[in-house]
Amino acid sequence: MKHLAGFALIFAFPCAMGAAEPVGALHDRVLSAIRIGANYTCDVLLDEEGKSRCDYDMITGRWQPYEPAWHTGQLILGLVESYRVTHEPRFLAGARRAGNWWVSLEIRDHPRLKGMVRAVHGAGVNYIVFATVSDGTPGLFALWRETGDERYAAVPTRAGEWMLQHMYDRENGVFYDAVDPETGEVQKVESPFWEGRTEQKLYDLARPNNEGSIFKDMYLFTHDERYRQVFIELCDSLVAKQGPEGMWMDFTPNNKAEGRLHPRFNLWYAESLLEGYDLTGDRRYLESAVRTLQAYTRLQKKDGTIFYTNYLDGRSTPNSPSGSTVALAGLLWLRVTRLGAGTDFEANIERSLEWILANRFAADHPDRNVAGGFIDLRSSGQKNRLVQRDLGTSFALRFLAAYYRDRLANATGDATSPSPTPPSHP
Repeated sequence: MKHLAGFALIFAFPCAMGAAEPVGALHDRVLSAIRIGANYTCDVLLDEEGKSRCDYDMITGRWQPYEPAWHTGQLILGLVESYRVTHEPRFLAGARRAGNWWVSLEIRDHPRLKGMVRAVHGAGVNYIVFATVSDGTPGLFALWRETGDERYAAVPTRAGEWMLQHMYDRENGVFYDAVDPETGEVQKVESPFWEGRTEQKLYDLARPNNEGSIFKDMYLFTHDERYRQVFIELCDSLVAKQGPEGMWMDFTPNNKAEGRLHPRFNLWYAESLLEGYDLTGDRRYLESAVRTLQAYTRLQKKDGTIFYTNYLDGRSTPNSPSGSTVALAGLLWLRVTRLGAGTDFEANIERSLEWILANRFAADHPDRNVAGGFIDLRSSGQKNRLVQRDLGTSFALRFLAAYYRDRLANATGDATSPSPTPPSHP
């Protein structure tokens, strides 16, 4: 595919910093983008069962599953956030449909896995993976808070309890990554992520897995202090294991030997630390998260793009614009700025906003599989693959909803729904 060399120029439109744009016009533009993206999620990204279709191969025209429990959880969160801004019932109904599929993954009849969920990673890793479960759950807990339906919190809580009982290495502040879905055996000798590596050490097998802040949500649901303590232990582990560059290079999917970064992995850990700061007020967590976010300002290009593959030395591979990373970084830059800890992130927030608004498939795009979606592209010249991922839309909806609430709703007198107080649970 010879045209892929110029592919980033096709999609990464110049970022016109919208400071001069009237608030009313930006308000309408953001709100319209949220509605179009959320309708696309309900109509296309969620299949008949309610699960995410995940990755769309634009060359073959086929959808391909990839960590569906995690992808679906992200779509649920995007839809809940869209509902809180727009109050459109179909967005909450779509989130419930997806939530019903997610809770159906609970394992009830396996002698060793009862209470766990069958959240198999897929794409060659045929194991239940801790982060596939944990980072899929924020949408479920948000759905519980919005609806009061305890199933959406109870099922991930039982899964989290199973993982706490069987996968936690408290002494080292890490959770093992993988569980065999047939035998229920936790993989403590050989990780499926390092197939072929003859000698695997603890950090090849386990991580300070705080993605999704599942134990904080479990605590808020049950008021069980054990879960609060585990969440704090993981936050402390992240602070201790963060490198001077603001990343966690010892752990996959980062690659320390090559100095290569996974685009969102470090942001997920930073997000969990912000959750830790919200819960405890411990400024170490906030400061650690800010270090990560400062590093990401150096990954974002002047037009707002952040590519999928980046290196600590400043290089990036410009064939896969990662819209989900642009959105997640923007969301966290916005969040720390709200906390008064990120006054130097304003330009990055606005670059993210303009990039996301510009880099979308038109609502009347002739391929209905992508029409209305936000761009998140992975390409491979060797394999002749060009994949549009649902993650561009799920993360864009979260960022746009947060930007709208923080900077547009009050200026125009709109009523929006804040994150609700969790329902009481006996």
